[in-house]
Amino acid sequence: MPHRTFFAFIFPSILAMVLFITLPIVSVVVQSLFVQHEAVLITVENCGPFGCENETRVDTAAMERLQAERPLGQFAGFSNYLNRNHLAFDEIAVILSDNDGLSDIAARIFNLPLYKALIFTLTFCFLVTPLAMALGFAIALAVNTLPSFWKGPVIFVSILPMIITPLIGSLILSWMFNPSGILGASLQSLTGDPTLSLRASPVLTWIVLLVYGVWTNGPFSFVVFYAGLQTVPQDTVESAKIDGASRWEVIHHVIIPHLAPLATFVALVQLMDNFRVFEPIVGFSAEANATSLSWLVFNDLVGQDSQLFGSAAATSVITIVGVLILLAPVLRRTWREFNQKVV
Repeated sequence: MPHRTFFAFIFPSILAMVLFITLPIVSVVVQSLFVQHEAVLITVENCGPFGCENETRVDTAAMERLQAERPLGQFAGFSNYLNRNHLAFDEIAVILSDNDGLSDIAARIFNLPLYKALIFTLTFCFLVTPLAMALGFAIALAVNTLPSFWKGPVIFVSILPMIITPLIGSLILSWMFNPSGILGASLQSLTGDPTLSLRASPVLTWIVLLVYGVWTNGPFSFVVFYAGLQTVPQDTVESAKIDGASRWEVIHHVIIPHLAPLATFVALVQLMDNFRVFEPIVGFSAEANATSLSWLVFNDLVGQDSQLFGSAAATSVITIVGVLILLAPVLRRTWREFNQKVV
């Protein structure tokens, strides 16, 4: 293919990547180096029937001028990354300088906002991803053996979590786990603890969020693995059965190796998706017991008196770096396998 034709063919994709991926990332990185303007205060005298008194107010006109002159805010360098809400190097140095036990040091560090969110985010990623993949693979194997009459209804039920909006699904389950809901009341009855609830139990909150994550991620794995099962060479399967291979041996030695590239793809997609876990935390109102990196961004933009764009941008950059680090081993392995096939 001529170079000019090839360039014309890929130019729309390159343009879209630059406009919708590269430029927004650059914009976020730049914004992370700025902080919002400090409020300009003025003192005004208010006089009434009972005398005059001084009142401090925000100078709205001055703030508007500052915002017009410097819309990004005040340049702060890397202070957004180093403050207590992010990497918190100064706080960690103080914690390490104290002669506390290892468990106390870890507890104090993981109580800092970023590290508290990071530990839940990583736990969610590394538990939900493999469990959801295993669940989707098991359902795909089961559906693949069903008679044709039953496959349609079973597939519909299996992908139902994908149809429900994540936030709505988490809200529904949150209501069910409410002390007055069917699941919440059942748990209280089974444990004999009338005070047991999601908000009162961090452990229960984490378990429910992880189970919800597996439930919502399983259908994607099921759809991909079920499609992959349709491409398994039946001659190879029949030959293995003739040679005396059991069903498990066929799955282990024929089906799993055949689906390995698909498993890598599913792992990449779900790791990236789970690293930005957000909806369940909002839906379950679980921020007191579990927060994520995405929730920190949301809290900076919505949960404060003023929108902290610089802080939110710094968290977003840290999230992007975290995703790259998380995916690096899988991408390296995929690249090696590709090079081996080429050679």
